Amino acid sequence: MADYIFELRLKVRDYECDLQGIVNNANYQHYIEHTRHEFLLAHNVSFSDLHSRGIDAVVARLNMQFKVPLKSGDEFVSKLWLKKEGIKYVFMQDIFRASDMKLVVKAQVDTVCLVNGRLSDCQELNEAFAPFFQS
Repeated sequence: MADYIFELRLKVRDYECDLQGIVNNANYQHYIEHTRHEFLLAHNVSFSDLHSRGIDAVVARLNMQFKVPLKSGDEFVSKLWLKKEGIKYVFMQDIFRASDMKLVVKAQVDTVCLVNGRLSDCQELNEAFAPFFQS
């Protein structure tokens, strides 16, 4: 396993749970997206600034494997590492339940950039992420 380069601690809110008392599957996508956005902000990359300059990083593919559920009030740690494959930025993201560090979700998020509306490699993100790329 590669080394994680960023982590974010969060807590499940009541309204994120379904009738079974567990986090609804769609909310895990919110958790991992929020983690990616916080990672970007921690490294002085702003989605809104990129967009204003014609650069849009978008999710091209998402694969999530659900292992154990989270429940209301559970604290969890969302971690990620990053690799580059061609023009894709591949975020490998895992969520762990904080109380016992059991793996909750394992996800791979492939993102690409649209530069001025065209699928393209993004030199700015390549430079910002270069210290973090893992193979």
